Amino acid sequence: MTTNLAQRIPAAVLWDMDGTLIDSEPLWLATELEMLRRYDIELTDEVRDGLVGSGLRSAARVFQGLGVPLSVDEIIAEWTAGVIAGLRSTTPAWRPGALELLGSLRDAGIPSCLVTMAVREIADAVLALLPEGLEFAGVLGGDEVQREKPDPEPYLRGAELIGVPITECLALEDSVNGLRSAAASGAVAIGVPNLLSLDGVPSHELWPTLAGVDAARLSERFRFHTGTQTTTENGELA
Repeated sequence: MTTNLAQRIPAAVLWDMDGTLIDSEPLWLATELEMLRRYDIELTDEVRDGLVGSGLRSAARVFQGLGVPLSVDEIIAEWTAGVIAGLRSTTPAWRPGALELLGSLRDAGIPSCLVTMAVREIADAVLALLPEGLEFAGVLGGDEVQREKPDPEPYLRGAELIGVPITECLALEDSVNGLRSAAASGAVAIGVPNLLSLDGVPSHELWPTLAGVDAARLSERFRFHTGTQTTTENGELA
């Protein structure tokens, strides 16, 4: 049997969560600031920006370095409770185009897997907010990996979780750490910046938004970056 490369699609799309699927960063920031205020600690812009997209264990150690007198587990537990409370008390702020793209991928038969540095409990709380009919084939939380982003392990584990080769996947990320992780894993890595610029970060492409992006567009870019793009008799990209 031969494969029509013009019709080739990614085996799966691997999604970051905070800032890519849902704009939950304000909930994280509110929870972090509440903790720091309790100990009269200031959060500088530099530290705040460095926390975006980082693993929770790494972020908790940063807070310890700032003077928070709690264990890593205690810090993460307080953050988890605060973010989940925020998710349950507000209307979910889905990133532009995210739900529409999830639906398009579903209709095209392309599975999606969530690869987040938030703990699994938070990921499950976010997924419970998805509109009926939208779902992820797999979910990997930050507490389910040994090495956090920017290490490639999370994306490698995400692909393994749903049984596909990482080189057959396309990953969507909004943060520096996340995009470095995705690119290093071997996936086609697409950056969609939210709070911070991704200029200069290793990636295959940077997009301003997911609005207007569908499964056909993702497949076309996947074929382009994996060297399987073909042309028609008129010389146009197929």
